[in-house]
Amino acid sequence: MAKAATARTATTKSADAATATAGGNQPYAVVLDGGRQYMVREGQEVEIDFRHLPAGSEVVFEDVLAVSKSGQLTLGTPKVKGAKVKAEVLGSLQGEKIFVQKFRRRKNYRRRTGHRAIVTKVRIASIG
Repeated sequence: MAKAATARTATTKSADAATATAGGNQPYAVVLDGGRQYMVREGQEVEIDFRHLPAGSEVVFEDVLAVSKSGQLTLGTPKVKGAKVKAEVLGSLQGEKIFVQKFRRRKNYRRRTGHRAIVTKVRIASIG
C-alpha cells in the first residue's frame, strides 16, 4: 500500500512540474523546422539551423503543430491551418562542440574528431 501511495504522489508532483514548465496560461506554440520540433513562446530566443539571413530580418514558421492561447490547446492534423509564428533574426553563431569517437577494440584504432555547427539565433516575435 505504501508503494501505491508514493506512486500517486510522484505522479502528482510530475504533473505539477509539467504545468510549471509549460508556463500556465502563457501562450506557446510547437513549431517544426529542419526536422526538429521547438516549443516556443513570445520573446523567447531559439537557436535553429543556419540560414543565410542578415540580422534584423524576419523568419516565418508555417509548420505549426500545436498552439496554446488562453488555456485553449489547438492540435494540428498534422499542422494547424492558418497558424504562423514570426521571429526576428538576431544573428549567426557557432553551436556547442560535438565530439565523434571511433574505436575498434584490440586493433589499436582510436579516432576522435569534433565539429561546431553554425546556427542562427532568432527571437520569437508573435504567435498567430
